[in-house]
Amino acid sequence: MKRLLLVLTVLLVCHPEAESATTVPDGKAIFERNCSVCHSINPPSKSAPPIIPIASVYHRQFPSKAAGVSHMAAFMKAPSKASSKVDPEAITRFGLMPPMVLSDAELKAVAAWVWDMYNPNAGAGRGRGKGTGQGGGNCQ
Repeated sequence: MKRLLLVLTVLLVCHPEAESATTVPDGKAIFERNCSVCHSINPPSKSAPPIIPIASVYHRQFPSKAAGVSHMAAFMKAPSKASSKVDPEAITRFGLMPPMVLSDAELKAVAAWVWDMYNPNAGAGRGRGKGTGQGGGNCQ
């Protein structure tokens, strides 16, 4: 047993990526690094819809977190107007986002983080609030 622990310790010290391969990516960090350029968390909008209203839409459209996260991750990987669950006016206003070049694990992590940003007290998230109306970007 001591020998096994010694071997595992040496492997982790010599190959720290072995430990990180089993860890779950941090959705918030992925958002901040890859998505926050276009998306704010709360209104007003940047060049794409804010995250809180997107989370509200997904909570209305999907019965479970697993279903919502799965769809959102697939959408981020290959966005299309037909598969968008966001208000159709959002695509008209902001354009369709580019595909995210992230691993499936990273896409699921950031989608789960977005899902968890849902706040039932934040309103319906239908894009009819008091936003600035200054779209024109090509993110979503």
